[in-house]
Amino acid sequence: MNSSVAVSVQDLHKSYGDFEAVRGIDLEIGIGEVFGLLGPNGAGKTTTIEILEGLRPRTSGKVSVLGFDPALQSREIKNRIGVCLQATNLPDKIKVHEALELFDAFYDRHTDLNKLLERLQLSEKRDALYKSLSGGQKQRVALALALVNEPSLLFLDEPTTGLDPQVRHEIHNLIQELRADHRSILITTHYIEEAERLCDRVAIIDAGKIIELGSPREIQQRVLGHTLVEVVTNEPMQLDLLPEKLRAEKHSMNGDGRTLSMQTEEPAALIVELVKWIDQQGLRLVDIHMKRPTLEDVFIELTGKKLRE
Repeated sequence: MNSSVAVSVQDLHKSYGDFEAVRGIDLEIGIGEVFGLLGPNGAGKTTTIEILEGLRPRTSGKVSVLGFDPALQSREIKNRIGVCLQATNLPDKIKVHEALELFDAFYDRHTDLNKLLERLQLSEKRDALYKSLSGGQKQRVALALALVNEPSLLFLDEPTTGLDPQVRHEIHNLIQELRADHRSILITTHYIEEAERLCDRVAIIDAGKIIELGSPREIQQRVLGHTLVEVVTNEPMQLDLLPEKLRAEKHSMNGDGRTLSMQTEEPAALIVELVKWIDQQGLRLVDIHMKRPTLEDVFIELTGKKLRE
């Protein structure tokens, strides 16, 4: 195995009878990389991840996780990975420290549990019953359980779904700390801004196949290379006086004629020309907005649906 690669997948297929849930996936995740897997429900994300974790057999293809084949060496893999599910349910009356000690006993690799509690801001809750914890605290416990064996590779399945923005921000910071520790992380998320903020690269998966792969910025540029520029003036603009150079760009005017929207691959040059033209028309620029395409825009363009559908 390449020492710089944590996960290698080649032509992965998984069928359930006549239904092919995964239809030839190829990807590599580097050591220390945060990799996002984005796709609507039923796209094949969970099946792919469960194959990587050694929980589900594949139909065909080659898979290597930390140098091991999950179909043949699941014990070796499980000792070196951490898994945080979207929903983790523990017995109501188990204490936080008891849960960590229980999970710690499952592994050959160990960490300092007191330091782990401190890192996840759970020290004050070490003797608290699980049922008494808030949603955010329960998710931090789930992350702690995924870290008790000092994993080299973390699987985070929708780690912040249903959490309030402050708790989500805390977990984002923790994920960035884990990346700084040179851990590899595979994350699935329905939050586009989460993928854009956290992931070095993402794979957009739909109907069992990867339809785009790269950094969020690369994908945005490749699929939707344009930027939306919107200008607002004090008085209506006369669109028929728009210079031919500007008219060549895709554009639209709102009903009162004061807001002009244009799509361009060269926003800086367009803005200069627009401002010059507005000034020549004796109008005053009231407002200007520039919006680059988001991963959500890309996702809709590629799949025809929103990520949370």
